[in-house]
Amino acid sequence: MSRARHVGLPRWLFGPALLAGAFVVLPVASMTTRIALGDFWSLVTSRAARSALVLSLETSSASTALCLLLGVPLATVLARGEGRWLGPLRSLVLLPLVLPPVVGGIALLSTFGRQGLLGGELEALGIRIAFTSVAVVLAQTFVSLPFLVISLEGALRTAGERYDVVAASLGARPTTVLRRVTLPLVLPGLASGAVLAFARSLGEFGATITFAGSLEGTTRTLPLLIYNLRVTDADAAVAMSLVLVAVAVLVIGLVRPRGAL
Repeated sequence: MSRARHVGLPRWLFGPALLAGAFVVLPVASMTTRIALGDFWSLVTSRAARSALVLSLETSSASTALCLLLGVPLATVLARGEGRWLGPLRSLVLLPLVLPPVVGGIALLSTFGRQGLLGGELEALGIRIAFTSVAVVLAQTFVSLPFLVISLEGALRTAGERYDVVAASLGARPTTVLRRVTLPLVLPGLASGAVLAFARSLGEFGATITFAGSLEGTTRTLPLLIYNLRVTDADAAVAMSLVLVAVAVLVIGLVRPRGAL
């Protein structure tokens, strides 16, 4: 068999492509020129920095787990379900992708705040959510859930239902098919979605500061700390920003080999 010929690219594409790459890379790289390498370690290991980093990792892990708990069933229903209602449901699920995060924070506050739709009943039960670490997790989940749903739904549609049908014809129950056939087939897509959801949670700012506030040790995550430091200590803000950049690069490295990006 003869090899398929490789179709070359128009030369004019390379100019805009390089410009686009420079537009993304140059601002990030320029941050490394703002601080001395010898000062970096002391800036990122201060008490406030360590507290924000630990809180960010804890809440992002919790929100990712919540995204998996809610997003796997949701993505499966969207990919394999039938009905006209799936279109509107998909649009609502993807809404956080286009909403300003601060609007998401206001929506959560309107639901779980003291004067919110459910806040009064929860307060009566002794459950307070707004301006707590739980609020941080909910805000992160609200903005990152669509990333997992999109990734998993796409993987499910690509995998198709052929093996599911075969398993069902052999007498496997729907739950068994889902657990033993469907999910193992789309495991790379699920892993990629989870990593993307974690990364989005780690970088969440607008919904968090609106719904959870910025209380050190309780709700002040890394993005909120950077926002505060930009006025009081610009070098520390740059150093913490570079920490988030490093995490983002690591996340991309974890996702890219699986073909999710």
